[in-house]
Amino acid sequence: MTTRSALLKRALRTCGIVGSWLAILGRPGLGAERVSFQYGAFERSLSVRSIEVYVREGYVDGELAPYIQLAPPDSIEALRDVLLTRADIDPVAIAQFLYTPQGEALLQRLGEAIQTGSGESGFKGLRSATILAAADEEGLTLLNVLRYFPTYTLHVDFNQTIRMAQELQTLVNSSEMTVSFVRDLAAAEAEAVPLPDGVSIDLSQPGAYPWDEISTTLRDPDRDPPWGHRFPVDLYLPQTQQRAPIVVISHGLGSDRSSFRYLAEHLASHGFAVLVPEHPGSNAKHMEALLQGHVREIAKPEEFIDRPLDVTFLLDTLEVLAATDAQLQNRLDFDRVGVIGQSFGGYTALTLAGAELDFAHLAQICDRDGQENRSWNASLLLQCRALDLETENSEDPRSRFLERRFRDDRVRGVMALNPVGSALFGEMGYSNVDVPVAILASGADTIAPAVSEQIHPFTWLTVPERYLVLVSRGTHFSTISASAEETVALPSALVGPDPRIAQQYVKALSLAFFQTYIADRLEFQPYLSAAYAQRLSRDSLPLSLVQELDGNWLDGATIERDVEVSFELRKISKSDECDSSLN
Repeated sequence: MTTRSALLKRALRTCGIVGSWLAILGRPGLGAERVSFQYGAFERSLSVRSIEVYVREGYVDGELAPYIQLAPPDSIEALRDVLLTRADIDPVAIAQFLYTPQGEALLQRLGEAIQTGSGESGFKGLRSATILAAADEEGLTLLNVLRYFPTYTLHVDFNQTIRMAQELQTLVNSSEMTVSFVRDLAAAEAEAVPLPDGVSIDLSQPGAYPWDEISTTLRDPDRDPPWGHRFPVDLYLPQTQQRAPIVVISHGLGSDRSSFRYLAEHLASHGFAVLVPEHPGSNAKHMEALLQGHVREIAKPEEFIDRPLDVTFLLDTLEVLAATDAQLQNRLDFDRVGVIGQSFGGYTALTLAGAELDFAHLAQICDRDGQENRSWNASLLLQCRALDLETENSEDPRSRFLERRFRDDRVRGVMALNPVGSALFGEMGYSNVDVPVAILASGADTIAPAVSEQIHPFTWLTVPERYLVLVSRGTHFSTISASAEETVALPSALVGPDPRIAQQYVKALSLAFFQTYIADRLEFQPYLSAAYAQRLSRDSLPLSLVQELDGNWLDGATIERDVEVSFELRKISKSDECDSSLN
């Protein structure tokens, strides 16, 4: 059996940490012994041992007593819980992630506030301490990170910490206000335009059609020579008497074909032919390879090109095969195609609908000096990787696609669930979408924040048939079902409230959307309404839908609220700084 010590040594060797770090394993006494706190002009320090004894045993020694007396009891108890909360993450997995560009960017940001004793960035110390803490028998906790930090003193810059807290609080308040505004707008719309008589079917229920499931692997010889670009695909073909309209499902980063099986089966039961490609450069197996040290990036920049090309090649190939293959003949209607994608798959769907990459806008947002690392929008760490496409070898067959749109004329409508693209497309890129589009946003999405990645981009759409669906308490992962290839189980707090409810929403609204705009059954259009969303909505996971949103009002209201919040936080921090002089 592989021990945690062996796993850690494997992780350290894989990541290039050698020599003295191996000697630290199992010897937390060689980690940080003191934590210093700087706040304004004042600086104090505590021994890690005093903190550890209090957190574990509740004993307050003479060194810690003055600080404990000044803090509210609830805050101290909360701090004890935070320091001891364990994240069950394999040390190899955490090591691999922290050596990706995305992991390093997060460490760089944290290193501004958590520093070495000499005041330098704690970037490297945090990385090694986190890996070592994950290998400790007590697991990855903040207390263990303190114990394994590799300098005698760990320095916490509260001035920088407060600035970060202010930024986060401003974003949280802005997001809450915007989500509340959208919900109020949807409620008013539902009251003004009630459901017509007869619109009462629960579209989340399965349909009457049985279906055949076919799995195969396709090879595009024009990519990744000499063997070609290979990717698997599942086909769900309803047993109907006529050619079925098509829906393509594009999974998100780190997911696979099984992540939306529930949706594929639902749509097939209602008469849609569902095609589910797996994108090998950003799927669950690629994530597993990352965690095992076989690849270094979460997704290569080429994925921004390969993903839409996978869908177009899939449609091209099946269109040829459908003319002669007995399993496909007369079963697919290539004049009626829709696409639905989640996260990175949402990007894929939008490109096929006409959204264009805007490299000038992307460079401005990302700033090659690393400004994206300072943003609390985690999706920018992925989006900004597309800038490397500009330096791609011109001999690569993919390079020709940088100068053209990925628009596939067979696609007549798309749904994007928690999509990323605010920096990739910008307002100009979104304005080129020329088919009906529905965007789903989750109010508690910490990966692709609703305001910046879905709500604002929704206002940039110019197509008249547009819908914004808001799941107020949903997260980035609410609509994804557990994957058979999942290598790291997500904690329930990250998944959010019952994802089955969110998946019911997706089944109902996607069926209404694709029946209306792909199958040309206009009797389903009333289901794409604020009133129907209100009927579907459950208290634990409120659902709203709007068709119009004033971008100018939204921008103005958000900016005004941000100013108020920042001013209040500045007053609080100044007051706290004065109080610290009494210590």
